[in-house]
Amino acid sequence: MNKKIVIKVENLSKQYRLGNIGTGTISHDINRFMAKIRGKEDPFLKIGETNDRTKKGDSDFVWALKDIDFEVNEGDILGIIGKNGAGKSTLLKILSKVTGPSAGSIKAKGRIASLLEVGTGFHPELTGRENVFLNGAILGMTKLEIKSKLDEIVEFAGIERYLDTPVKRYSSGMIVRLGFAVAAHLEPEILVVDEVLAVGDADFQKKAIGKMKDVSKTGRTVLFVSHNMSSVKSLCNRGIVLKNGTIDFEGEIDDSIAHYLSFSKTTTAVEKIVANGIEIANLNVNKGSNSIIYSAADCAFNFELKNTTPIAYKNIRVVFDILNEKGMHMFRLINQNDLDVLSIQENGKLDVSCTIPRLPLNEGTYFLSLIVKHGNAFLVNKDNILSFKVNTADFFGIGKIDDYTGSILVQSNWNYI
Repeated sequence: MNKKIVIKVENLSKQYRLGNIGTGTISHDINRFMAKIRGKEDPFLKIGETNDRTKKGDSDFVWALKDIDFEVNEGDILGIIGKNGAGKSTLLKILSKVTGPSAGSIKAKGRIASLLEVGTGFHPELTGRENVFLNGAILGMTKLEIKSKLDEIVEFAGIERYLDTPVKRYSSGMIVRLGFAVAAHLEPEILVVDEVLAVGDADFQKKAIGKMKDVSKTGRTVLFVSHNMSSVKSLCNRGIVLKNGTIDFEGEIDDSIAHYLSFSKTTTAVEKIVANGIEIANLNVNKGSNSIIYSAADCAFNFELKNTTPIAYKNIRVVFDILNEKGMHMFRLINQNDLDVLSIQENGKLDVSCTIPRLPLNEGTYFLSLIVKHGNAFLVNKDNILSFKVNTADFFGIGKIDDYTGSILVQSNWNYI
């Protein structure tokens, strides 16, 4: 293996049988065993369908991953992106040896520390301190080495007061903070981080991304999965786009993000989203009209919010994030001021509308993400849920369309003295 290559994945595949845990039946296990001792290929690897969740399919066997090949160099920060169900978490679990592949091989140079799910590697009955030492031991570190890093880990996680409290008493955010601090500070050669960081608050996410950048500068390697394209863009130098369990694109991170966003067909309306007892219906841009959206014209995002629970929600926060074709965050719309407090009664329904006067976007395709929060809890969190095209217009009112290449159009006043 090339000295600079720390991860080499060849023909990696993972097959699951729907509705079963493990391989399925004793007869299947016997068939697999007999094929193995005769030196033949597993017969069940010859069947199975692509993991396309939008189609019913004819087989009980699906390929969560199929024929994955890639290499990661020392010091790379690799972003692994794709829609839900594309195979991202399965790939990280195989790389982290949480589960094994059905076919193919992985060669990794160095220790791998993983943060895949809230509480990964933590024993709930042990204290935060004890779990730090447990995780360090799993990574092959001595007690003295772990002790030298303990203060740094605790300070980064911000859980000093609860260090000697059993982890089962921690909130999900505290567990994530400690889990990331342990994984990042115990000096693994390869750090694997899944979307779990989304559980943390904005300040911690920023701090975690900064830490991952620092890790890569020391020559260590980071694999990062996220649906937040702004985070991926700011952190990663290379990207892999997964689609239905296969690599659909591999390259520089800007190109990877643009390819991923191209999956979303331009659709100015989404029929229904259901999550956590909240129903979002008829989410649309300008009432879902197919008419062209122009710069400088008013642009409205609308949806129907329905609370299907017997609990009244007060002070609901609604957030729209607008991204361009390269995944760059353009701006955020949020009902944050005191005049726009949103509450909804039990089993209630509201029509919600947010209008941007004189849309300040230049020509291009843009993507809308939606967050609905109650306190610190995410009720709805959907990235790139719909897209819309904007055509340029006389935004500045100068009688012509200016030849401007940026995405944001800003009115300005000039004085000459």
